Amino acid sequence: MSWDCILLLGLSIAILAVITYYEKRFIVISEVSLETNLIRTFHSLVLYAGICLSSILTIAAVLSIVATWRDMKSALAVGFFCFAVVFCASVQVAYWTITNSTEAEDAMMDVYDFVYEEVRSSSSSNRSQELLTIHETFLCCGKKLLFEEASHIESETCQSETTGTTNEDCLQEIHIFLKKHMRFVTVLMIITTIIVVYGMILTSFLCFSVHFNNSLDRKDKYILAGR
Repeated sequence: MSWDCILLLGLSIAILAVITYYEKRFIVISEVSLETNLIRTFHSLVLYAGICLSSILTIAAVLSIVATWRDMKSALAVGFFCFAVVFCASVQVAYWTITNSTEAEDAMMDVYDFVYEEVRSSSSSNRSQELLTIHETFLCCGKKLLFEEASHIESETCQSETTGTTNEDCLQEIHIFLKKHMRFVTVLMIITTIIVVYGMILTSFLCFSVHFNNSLDRKDKYILAGR
């Protein structure tokens, strides 16, 4: 494993953040959600957090490479600090995706429920178009609730022949999509944690090596004072 792996990992985190931010299913839900809904904050936070983590990881790798060439103990110390920051952040993100990922799922489902109920209780053309867009994006159609027959909403916003939507339950499709995405994020964060620990150990070793080399270089060197 080399510094190239760390640079590649930083690039992977940035790519994942950009893909998540521009993923059409997140965009559709975010655009129709209320200002107080968690999904808006989640949608924006993912991009900024991903870019920041990627930048810090890249800076740490570059500093470590330069410090190795030039025997710069201060650069190695800064690189170690950057790795420590990424370590704390990646552990926190991995823990959140494992234990609290249902918060994002509930937020997305709340948005769909809100739009669905708005269309059911009123004849707003804007809400109907938003619901139709969600159906087209997730390739789903309405909510399949027990003891409840399909309403006129499904017939108006699930036009399979023209839009390509299917009869899948939208809440179930949201659950499946977000579960797959969160699983991928969790795996990447676990890999990040492992590699960052490696980076912290390596920078510590190099820092001590530089320190001891400098001490050995100064050993047995004397300066004769002039009379």
